[in-house]
Amino acid sequence: MRRRIKKAAVLGAGIMGSRIAALLAGVDIPTYLLDIIPKELDDQDVKKGLTKESPEFRNKLAQMGIRNTIGTRPPAMYIAEDVKLITPGNFEDHLPWLSEVDWIIEGVVEDLGIKKELLRKVEPYMKPGAILSTNTSGLSIERISEELSAETRAHSMVTHFFNPPRHMKLLEIVPGKSTDKDLLSFVADFCEKRLGKSIVFAKDTPNFIANRIGAHAVIGVMRTMVEDGYTIEEADAITGPPTGRPKSASFRTSDMVGLDTFIKVAQNVSDNVEDAAEKEAFAVPQFVKQMVESGLLGDKTQQGFYKKVAGPEGSQIYALDYNSMDYVPQRKPDLPILDELRKVADPATRLQTLVYSEDRAGLFAWKTLKRMLLYCAAKVPEIADDILSVDRAMRWGYNWELGPFETWDAIGLRKSVERMEKEGEKIPEKIERMLVSGRERFYEKRDGRSYHFDFGKADYVEIEEKPQIILLPSLKERTKLIKSNAGASLVDMGDGVACLEFHSPNNVIDSDVIQMMGESVAEVEENFEGLVIGNQGTNFCVGADVRQVFVAAQNKEWDSLELAIRQLQRALMAMKYSEKPVVAAPFRMTLGGGCEVCMAASMVRAHVEAYMGQVELGVGVIPAGGGCKEMLLRATDWVPESIPSAVPGGTKPDLLPYVTRVFETIAMAKVSTCAQEARGLGFIRPHDKITMNLEQLLYDAKQSVLNLVKEGYRPPRPRDEIRVTGRTGMALLELLVYLLQGGLYITDHDAVITKKLAYVLTGGDVDHNTLVTEEYLLDLEREAFLSLCGEEKTQARMKHFIETNKTLRN
Repeated sequence: MRRRIKKAAVLGAGIMGSRIAALLAGVDIPTYLLDIIPKELDDQDVKKGLTKESPEFRNKLAQMGIRNTIGTRPPAMYIAEDVKLITPGNFEDHLPWLSEVDWIIEGVVEDLGIKKELLRKVEPYMKPGAILSTNTSGLSIERISEELSAETRAHSMVTHFFNPPRHMKLLEIVPGKSTDKDLLSFVADFCEKRLGKSIVFAKDTPNFIANRIGAHAVIGVMRTMVEDGYTIEEADAITGPPTGRPKSASFRTSDMVGLDTFIKVAQNVSDNVEDAAEKEAFAVPQFVKQMVESGLLGDKTQQGFYKKVAGPEGSQIYALDYNSMDYVPQRKPDLPILDELRKVADPATRLQTLVYSEDRAGLFAWKTLKRMLLYCAAKVPEIADDILSVDRAMRWGYNWELGPFETWDAIGLRKSVERMEKEGEKIPEKIERMLVSGRERFYEKRDGRSYHFDFGKADYVEIEEKPQIILLPSLKERTKLIKSNAGASLVDMGDGVACLEFHSPNNVIDSDVIQMMGESVAEVEENFEGLVIGNQGTNFCVGADVRQVFVAAQNKEWDSLELAIRQLQRALMAMKYSEKPVVAAPFRMTLGGGCEVCMAASMVRAHVEAYMGQVELGVGVIPAGGGCKEMLLRATDWVPESIPSAVPGGTKPDLLPYVTRVFETIAMAKVSTCAQEARGLGFIRPHDKITMNLEQLLYDAKQSVLNLVKEGYRPPRPRDEIRVTGRTGMALLELLVYLLQGGLYITDHDAVITKKLAYVLTGGDVDHNTLVTEEYLLDLEREAFLSLCGEEKTQARMKHFIETNKTLRN
């Protein structure tokens, strides 16, 4: 019988439990969220007239958990309607509900006794074959499940989600000794495809992989800081982006996690390992223990390693002086090399430059990295089968740019080991044997394929490539490159499908990208079945190259700027009306011109985390690549040409409400928080598809192209009878602008821009219900864009954005 997960239950409505429930609801899985019954009525309960038997009181904690998922930043829910799929309950009244569910996820407090007691109560209500998993961050699945029946243990495992579950891609799966292997494969496959997770299989050891290495690394930073007299600000400045870590670095991250939680994680390792040196390595510095005793727990108590202090000139960040245990105004570290490293995009180059510099920052980075690297080498295969699992866990779970062994490759294995030996460090035998055999890298690439070193086999092992994961760099290494320039490439994906890949700085649309768009459509029409537009950068596309536009406007190069816009419009129209299907695969930031590219495609296959929007107003212009036109068409296309009435031929439906909605979307620079919301805003259509797993996005987009071909794709017909609202619509939108300006909701220059936008969306100076063509609307877009580029305040907005990456409201 085919296994399916139709309904789930989450036990524990705390931060993690409620957010896991939100994730499940977001993929259309009805979910029960259960928690304990509060002990006593509080004042609010009494005011409401509740008793201890009232369902509202008994389900209070679960209901609170659901409420806490709404409006969080970053959002826990995809869209507000998802909450309807979560049903609150409690452990005393509603355990019989568990007989309906296919997957039970336990997510209560990290206490072995509490977890075991709860699962003993749960087991009698489980339906045969149901999956039971625990979201523990480090406790043993064998210990948690030891009192359950053999059948239940065969269906039990750890599924360790990282916080926030919607956004963090790592899921550590830890089997017990008797976990059914087929079930394990099913859960991994389900979580990859349906929940969008990247899976790492870990061993049943304390804290598994990511939290084991992560806690060790942070404690190493704390120790080095105290031993060598660095400040908290200095340590965070060094252990953030310069070492390939997130901006929150070590201490800001610890504040976010909570110091009490961090100590429990570290203590779990210390309590459950035998080696005295390893116990010592996880001993938290005394000043951190003192902080916890004093209630300085981080964000949850609004003071930890940092705190925000209100003053007459606004809030100021203070940092802890761990010697005096007083807070002092945050100081910018005097570490000149870090300013230089900000200009270096490649994390491997940054790391190598930093750790081999002899200044204060370099010495700190070297000492902390050395400790972490030696520890990781010693723990394989104890905590993971291979180095690949360790590196993936740290990249996916902690957002490191490079995992530990990738870091070692970056700084040079032999060079770093020689330095470690000079400093008296004991090098693990496996590393010594590796170097003696002439292997000086943990990873190698040969003929477009990747390999990692396996300590057990003492040789390189090919990294398995899943068919659902298409890697564009790998394709290009295998001579699949069709054509390329500085801004974009056309790559053969196989099966008659090509991929247009943007790789300009920040994936902006510049002249090179526009040129490659046109050439790609022509090439595909001649030699391929269809085209995917996608890439594997940080973002799909953040819009047009503002710097190019600004320079042209400053130099009054109006003819060249007009030509560039016209070329973009032509390229996107060629894409829209191509004989072959074009599928856009947006993900993360898909703004301005990037959004216009998607709207010109035959179909969109979006990653669920697609943040789409027409944000041109922020730099003083309006969409001019067809964005206004496409949004107008999408808003009004479904409206019938006439509605039955006593008037012969019927009457024309009023388009103004739909035009106004488009106007508001563009004028307010609305950006979706997910692909589902992008659909609601009109950036993607009802028939467009959503992919949960980013790594599978290009594969899914390719399959969408092949499906369109199989179905006999035919391009749409050019539009030459688009009904517009004309001067009537313009008057209404101008009134709206006037009211917003009068209420000081928008600036005077916002009013200038939005009036231009209104002029385009209503079809210009024409009568109500006039029929116009697409080319006519494109001309209006282009004229409005050029006119706004000549405005001094628009150029000021562009200049500010280029210099600060922030918008200016002037």
